[in-house]
Amino acid sequence: MKKIILSASILLLSYVSIAQAPAKKAVVSTSNADHHVVLKNQLDSVSYLIGRILGENVLRDLPKGNKELIIKGLADRLNDKASLCSDPNNKTLSAYFQKLEAEKKAEAAKDGMKAREEGIVFLNNNKTKPNVQTTPSGLQYQVVVMGTGEKPKATDQVTVHYHGTTIDGKVFDSSVQRGEAATFGLNQVIKGWTEGLQLMPAGSKFIFYIPQELAYGENSPSEAIKPYSVLIFEVELIKVN
Repeated sequence: MKKIILSASILLLSYVSIAQAPAKKAVVSTSNADHHVVLKNQLDSVSYLIGRILGENVLRDLPKGNKELIIKGLADRLNDKASLCSDPNNKTLSAYFQKLEAEKKAEAAKDGMKAREEGIVFLNNNKTKPNVQTTPSGLQYQVVVMGTGEKPKATDQVTVHYHGTTIDGKVFDSSVQRGEAATFGLNQVIKGWTEGLQLMPAGSKFIFYIPQELAYGENSPSEAIKPYSVLIFEVELIKVN
């Protein structure tokens, strides 16, 4: 809600500036059947871009909102017209967005429980496959290429290429796709990586099947990874720094 209110405030200032500008600045031209505003100066561009930002925020935070009433509410306030409704202390807005947040959390929890159950089934099946090994922590791994270099310690930095997917094959992160290897400390990553990389001599390529408790658990870092998700990484250890 704060994002919407803040963006609306910025946009209000923008519209006030436009309203105070000389009328000749509002130039309209016709292209085929479409009418569009011609941006004549920096203020016009800034005003339009702020409007786009507000629209983006509204679509994200209030996707089912009534667009016509949003525009009318803004126009009524700018033109000092009487409000169609009142909202002392933002009670109506607060109640709505609290309800929306509760619904999102409930849906996320539902998705998380489903991901946890699917992950358990996947790991139970996966550990029976040939060449898949399981450590005492529950980390599963498969050796693709066994290198001959140095094994890293938990305090070392490493340079790797990796390709990360969920158990349904969706890619959520990949240095391979970016075409740029990653360098980081083994004490700066998820537990599954910290443990797994220490099993790899430099020059190796392993596939890790990481249980949710060794990954992100309930604290998903992005929408691409559901809470409690098992993660799969194909990792090539290029060198120990």
